[in-house]
Amino acid sequence: MIDLKDVVYCRLGTTDLAGAEWYAVNILGLEVSERRKGAIYFKSDQRQHTLCYFDGAPEDQTTAFEIGSAQDLRKAGDTLDRLGHGVHYGTRAECEERHVAAFIAFKDPMGNQIEFVLRPDTTARAYHGTRDAGITGFSHVGLCSDNLERDERFWTEVCNARVSDRIGDAPLMRLGTIHHSIALFPFHKPGIQHINHQVGGTDDIQRSFNFVRENQINVTFGPGRHPTSSAEFLYFTGPEGMTFEYSSGVCEIHDEPLWRDRQFHFEPKGFCQWGSAPNIAAFKD
Repeated sequence: MIDLKDVVYCRLGTTDLAGAEWYAVNILGLEVSERRKGAIYFKSDQRQHTLCYFDGAPEDQTTAFEIGSAQDLRKAGDTLDRLGHGVHYGTRAECEERHVAAFIAFKDPMGNQIEFVLRPDTTARAYHGTRDAGITGFSHVGLCSDNLERDERFWTEVCNARVSDRIGDAPLMRLGTIHHSIALFPFHKPGIQHINHQVGGTDDIQRSFNFVRENQINVTFGPGRHPTSSAEFLYFTGPEGMTFEYSSGVCEIHDEPLWRDRQFHFEPKGFCQWGSAPNIAAFKD
């Protein structure tokens, strides 16, 4: 089994790099950590970066997960090759671009672009966002799936993810104690369904709700509270139609042997216990 530690970054292609930078800094509240020709890196916590926008097709989206050792990375590559996933081993230049010691790239059964990385860079300099969004760090991703049962098997049988809860057939899966680092949602083509950043508390959620509305950013869901993870949340639209989420108060699962995943309805009451209704079309194919 491939033992993953955490989700570490997303890479997003964009046709408007300057516009993506403006949004990431002024709306989302991230900090530019580095600029290179055709790419801008953003930090949200102690890591060198947790998001990279680069000149490219908007469909070019990658999610990266940390793996523990070089031996683990080689074993993961062998396992994926054996399963027919077509592993690419990162070149020295590609590793340097990602600020990692090594990585492998492949596509999951849905066709989502995934990287397993070794020793992603951290920095001695703390994150300082130019907008006071209250961000405490990058937390999880939603990935698209046209076969939830198949893709859940990949993440829980080939990799070490465990299902915390389900909304309909959509699994919310943890890698450590945090309720979920990966969520799968039904959609007809591969890609990242949403990107989550944690914020400090309720006041941060409400301030950002007012802020994004004042700046004419489309709010797709919230404010509300998830009955699954107990987190308060806000979803809103970013460049190239990407959905970003702020959340606060996500629960942790420490009693691993006794936890049993719970079933929630794939309808508004399964998503929010405050009564906020999502745009369900965004969660369906």
